Amino acid sequence: MTFRDVIQTGLGNLWRMKLRASLTLLGVIIAIAAFVSMLSAGAGMQKKINEQFDKLGLLFTIQVSPIHQEDGNDTSKVAPLNDSTMEIISKLPGVQFAYPLDDYKIVASFNDTVINTHGQALPIRALNTKAFSTMSAGKAFDSDSVKQTIVTDEFLEDFKITEPDSLIGKQLIVSIEVATFDSALVHIFMDDGKLLWNRLREIRFDSLFNAGYRSRIVQRELGAAIGRFIDGYLNSRTTVSETLTIVGVLDESREHLRIQPVILPLATAQKFSSAGFSGDMTDLIASLSSGQLFQSSGMESNKNYSRVTIDLKQGYSHKPVVDSVKAMGFRAFSYAQEFEEITKFFTYFDMGLGVIGLIALFVASLGIINTMMMSITERRREIGVLKSLGADEREIKLMFLVESALIGSIGSIFGILFGWGISRVASTVAKSFMVRQGEDPLELFALPLWLIAVAFALGLLVSLVAGYYPSSRAARIDPVEALRYE
Repeated sequence: MTFRDVIQTGLGNLWRMKLRASLTLLGVIIAIAAFVSMLSAGAGMQKKINEQFDKLGLLFTIQVSPIHQEDGNDTSKVAPLNDSTMEIISKLPGVQFAYPLDDYKIVASFNDTVINTHGQALPIRALNTKAFSTMSAGKAFDSDSVKQTIVTDEFLEDFKITEPDSLIGKQLIVSIEVATFDSALVHIFMDDGKLLWNRLREIRFDSLFNAGYRSRIVQRELGAAIGRFIDGYLNSRTTVSETLTIVGVLDESREHLRIQPVILPLATAQKFSSAGFSGDMTDLIASLSSGQLFQSSGMESNKNYSRVTIDLKQGYSHKPVVDSVKAMGFRAFSYAQEFEEITKFFTYFDMGLGVIGLIALFVASLGIINTMMMSITERRREIGVLKSLGADEREIKLMFLVESALIGSIGSIFGILFGWGISRVASTVAKSFMVRQGEDPLELFALPLWLIAVAFALGLLVSLVAGYYPSSRAARIDPVEALRYE
């Protein structure tokens, strides 16, 4: 018997027992459909996460942050995350460049509308990465020193602008109020029009030899001087402004990145930073602790940052860089490491769903075994005739195995189609629910080629395993006894 004859014989036998074969096929179809529809949910979610990580270039990004006091560490041993340490980090093997999170409160004036918002400094190299490459309109800066700016979708919402293209080429006035040491120092020598030497005239110098009087005077004047210094620092601010041209609108629909509404070139941001401090008490304390309070505007800044972003070179592993950063005394968060954990979760998740599908396939295999055993009983005489005509045990065994494989193959094909149909219905329902909730509809299901291949191979394998015992039993039938069978 040729293989073609074996196929034709198997199809003919299935066609003769339509009802029994249909019920057996239905069991396989339902089992494969359950397997495909469940795993397509996991594959869809994993595909969405993979696309997001790849779109934002997060697999080559590491976030570095300082270790704070609440972490239970001695603050005297906490390493400062400043320009000096950032330069050391940028020279680590595998690091392409590093840039800080440098943001501050600004006043933005556009089309006679003024709002309080936040600005952020970014180097041109950062804007060329995937994380900041998605523009709704326009382009990135021409360089780090041009008087240009990029705004985000949040900026459009604040100014109630619907068309991003309408902003390109328009002028934006950015202002920041800064506090300086000079303004605070002036308040020590003059307060409410009263000069320091006028206050000195009120002191009875002949009584300074009295310890009690001297102590009271020192405490009073020192406390008053500190109060006037802080008042001058917080309330006597200087406004620094810059007119910038809007060259791009950044699409900020990204959950993993913290992007401020106005993005400035480094040179403009440094102009604001060198003018003074923001005036917050936290900045005053940080300036005192870092020794920058008395730093003049022309001196090089070495301010502390809350976060530094590392962009890795293509092909370099994140683990050595993370270990080096942690050895320097900083926290290091790697998106690649998070992606590995997510991938591991989906592996276990898919295995769990696969086990449920395998249970359904096991039940379907019992139907295949039952169908094949009944077929052997009904075809004992046919088997005897084939053996008497020269068919050996291998050909008889192959004939029934092919018949079982046909059940598994046909059932797998229709099961895959049925499972995909179920996932399409579930996807439509899920999307409509998202729209009603005011969310952007997301595709939660996917049918990758590997899932189709696994589902078909699994259905075929289960059917072959289920048909092995009946085919072996058919091959061992004695042709003489089979021909006597009524």
